[in-house]
Amino acid sequence: MDRKTLLKNLFIGFLPLLVFILVEEIWGLTAGIIAAIVLGGAEIAYFYLTEQRLDLFVLFDVGLIVGLGLVSVGLQNDIFFKLKPGLIQCIMLILIGVTAFSDHPLMLKMSQRYMRGVQISDAQLQQMRLMMRRIFLVLLGHTVLVFYSALYMSNEAWVFISGGLLYVVLGGAMAFEFVRTWRHRREVMKAAASEEWFDLLTPEGKVIGRAPRSAVHGNPDLLHGVVHIHILNRNGEIFLQKRSPQKDLYGNYWDTAVGGHINSGESVEAAMRREAEEELGLNIGKYEPLFRYIMKNDHESELVHSFLVRDDGPFEFNPEEISSGRFWKFREIDANLGKQIFTPNFEEEYQMLKKIMAGPIKQPSRRERRKKR
Repeated sequence: MDRKTLLKNLFIGFLPLLVFILVEEIWGLTAGIIAAIVLGGAEIAYFYLTEQRLDLFVLFDVGLIVGLGLVSVGLQNDIFFKLKPGLIQCIMLILIGVTAFSDHPLMLKMSQRYMRGVQISDAQLQQMRLMMRRIFLVLLGHTVLVFYSALYMSNEAWVFISGGLLYVVLGGAMAFEFVRTWRHRREVMKAAASEEWFDLLTPEGKVIGRAPRSAVHGNPDLLHGVVHIHILNRNGEIFLQKRSPQKDLYGNYWDTAVGGHINSGESVEAAMRREAEEELGLNIGKYEPLFRYIMKNDHESELVHSFLVRDDGPFEFNPEEISSGRFWKFREIDANLGKQIFTPNFEEEYQMLKKIMAGPIKQPSRRERRKKR
């Protein structure tokens, strides 16, 4: 049952009680109960004629009025009629309690006729259960107070507690849930606004959506783009960066000279130039595209765009990304593969790099080295 329907049915349910209170004060107990029964019957007839249905909540409510009303008239004691609000709330407590504390969401099933076509995710269902638990505790406290007021307090106190106080309590609970939900959404939106967003891709590189960094990291089903830059100096050595120890993955491991994500809406070339500037302070001139491949592990899936840049340095390291860096000879790298010195991504790409560049690597000729000097 949705919030609007719940409040409407509560009002309908308590309307005969309000009539009873007014009539009973003027003409006595019997007249008050008869008036409440007549009004309840009119409510059932109205719903049946206008909506062609018998509302179970109203039907139960009126049935309770009739039953307790007859007992009260027979015994000339209105205590049985005054217990009605508490008994109705006991039924509500059972429905809310089963939904909140078990795997059977009765309230959701009851509300399906009002929510046709609406799909509820597991996360939304869990949030609804948490809200129901808080409402259950509030309603439980009020129900105990209703029974106490019916048995031990004045008629005026019972009228306020079973009627007006319920709306105050439910209104306060609903206001609390509204403010809590609003604050949670605001925090989520604020976090999303400050987070990096990446395009989601097909293996061919077609953009099919976008997602924040926190979503793509930890979900290998979300393929996103990255750029890698390999830097060679005039002696044919390759520059590697040592990752900062504060990195989430592979801190203090040696890795490709430059690597970074392609932001949502950013071109591959723009991302390559931006990452080179951010990590090494390098303003790229000429570059050579190398290869493109998919790197997938238990943590993420990346569509990698690799490039080759020739530069002797020196470079300015970004301390948040890189703790140090230097040029390595290829035979030095070969001797240390598989020893947890290099990141697995680099070791995989290094083998591809050697294959594509003839050699193990295409070394500059003496003439090219002299020309650069």
